Amino acid sequence: MRKSLRWVLSLSVLIGTVGSTGVATAADTETGSTSVVDSQSTDIKDRILAIPGMSLIEEKPYAGYRFFVLNYEQPIDHRRPWAGTFQQRIAILHKDTDRPTVFRTSGYGLSTTPSRTEPTRIVDGNQVSMEYRFFSPSRPQPADWSKLDIWQAASDQHRIYTALKSIYGKKWLSTGASKGGMTATYYERFYPKDMDGVVAYVAPNDVVNQEDSAYDRFFETVGTKDCRDRLNNMQREALVRREPLEKKYEAWAKSEGATFNTVGSLDKAYEAVVLDFVWGFWQYYGQAVCDQIPDAATASDDTVYETIDAYSGWSAYTDQGLEYYTPYYYQAATELGSPTITQPHLAGLSRYGYQPASSFVPREIPMKFKPWVMRDVDTWVRHNANHMLFVYGGNDPWGSEQFRLGKGARDSYVYVAPGANHGANVAGLVEAEKANATARILAWAGVDAPAAQAAQPLARFDARLDRPVDEDATREHGLRP
Repeated sequence: MRKSLRWVLSLSVLIGTVGSTGVATAADTETGSTSVVDSQSTDIKDRILAIPGMSLIEEKPYAGYRFFVLNYEQPIDHRRPWAGTFQQRIAILHKDTDRPTVFRTSGYGLSTTPSRTEPTRIVDGNQVSMEYRFFSPSRPQPADWSKLDIWQAASDQHRIYTALKSIYGKKWLSTGASKGGMTATYYERFYPKDMDGVVAYVAPNDVVNQEDSAYDRFFETVGTKDCRDRLNNMQREALVRREPLEKKYEAWAKSEGATFNTVGSLDKAYEAVVLDFVWGFWQYYGQAVCDQIPDAATASDDTVYETIDAYSGWSAYTDQGLEYYTPYYYQAATELGSPTITQPHLAGLSRYGYQPASSFVPREIPMKFKPWVMRDVDTWVRHNANHMLFVYGGNDPWGSEQFRLGKGARDSYVYVAPGANHGANVAGLVEAEKANATARILAWAGVDAPAAQAAQPLARFDARLDRPVDEDATREHGLRP
């Protein structure tokens, strides 16, 4: 009984209360007093900051919006909210409380530059963005890595939504690209009553971690044979010339102060970068630039080295390059799974093959893979998806293992943008699918029927706000969604 009471008291302190009149009340945890914030007359910043546990980092101006970067106090463990908290960064792109709201996740860190997702532009709404737990600085100290899992992260989103719903009372959609699309899907699985719709872009679905033949089939057929051969030859050449190119790599590492303690050796890091080359090309680029890949047979050592760097990135598997992504690799090694491809053209040259995600996590962090987690999510989506849209790129390797819909799905769709890579979006779909996807997003957001039937974004394109959907995930090279 005492434990239950302590849980209730802790939860009330973390969340606060909302009265039946629609007026938010902020609990003062030190004095026990309560301040009342008038939801109709108070400035939006004051209303947001009246939420218990919310604090302002900065406000940035942007025409037509107000943009806030904030900290929100979260439990380290949502099952034991009394056992410590941490500060999680969020951002709010505020349009109007009478507009719908889009909850955006990248699955990684938080950009503090104002930006707008495609669904936000379509519905001309507000946008809430969340930094994924354990990405710095949103990391508990000390870091108990067992509290980094998809349920805890979904519960972070649920608390943020619950806190903001009293201010942003119209319809809510969740969205994200790549790992952000996975995150939006997991949130829907655990809290299906929160959102009115989900738009998940290029979200991998690795149901059985040991069965990755779909990726092999993708690389056997993507693009033209000439392009595939050109890429494979360059990749193979980088392993044939391993000795002279590793000397260049070693010199670069010394000049940059780069180290290889996590992966184990420069040789392992070198091969990991080379093995990512073909994947990285199709994920971020594609057939249109294949003629820019030099002929491997006549290329100099410098050309081979620089070409691999351009599409894979020599910094990706250094300790310094891996540090930011430790939470992702930890999750891949414990719940999400990660792809393995055979690359038969490298037979006899590869010493390590595709190294598992656990190879890229510091050894002092304990890990154990839980194979039932992705199976649970996949089964739930197949049988329970409601108002969910999945968008994939036809030439994106991550789309080899997609979320699929079963007989239990309602008003949900899986669309593939022909020829698109990891930046696939609704605008790149064939016309009929584009129109339907846009109309459904508008309808889920509660936009009036005539506007939804017109199936056109409500806001004009803004080159500064409307950046590529997977920008956060692609700011450094390396095999990660």
